[in-house]
Amino acid sequence: QVQLVESGGGLVQAGGSLRLSCAASGRASGRFFSNYAMAWFRQAPGVERELVAAISGSGSNTYYVYFAEGRFTISGDNAANTVYLQLSGQKPNDTADYYCAATSGDMKARRFEYEYWGQGDQVAVSS
Repeated sequence: QVQLVESGGGLVQAGGSLRLSCAASGRASGRFFSNYAMAWFRQAPGVERELVAAISGSGSNTYYVYFAEGRFTISGDNAANTVYLQLSGQKPNDTADYYCAATSGDMKARRFEYEYWGQGDQVAVSS
């Protein structure tokens, strides 16, 4: 079994920055991220979980949802089996639980297409 563990969340003021990390462990080998596309989703109270950004296994392709474009950056370190989400210029409506997820093959947009999920990490943005 593969485990994904998020970290780096917390409370930040509007306009501030955080960097979320997602580390793979368990059966994840050194080539785990090479074979899986990774994504960050978020879920605010009363709202469906939504895609934020995704990165291909090679790291050469990324995708951002409109609200993340220009403010958030997804990146990966395959050697460390870790994917990151840099959150900048944060707004109160960025407040949510952030989840990382892995899917075999290419990047995908829908949450049910992701096989592995982390437990989530809370980000709260104060105004």
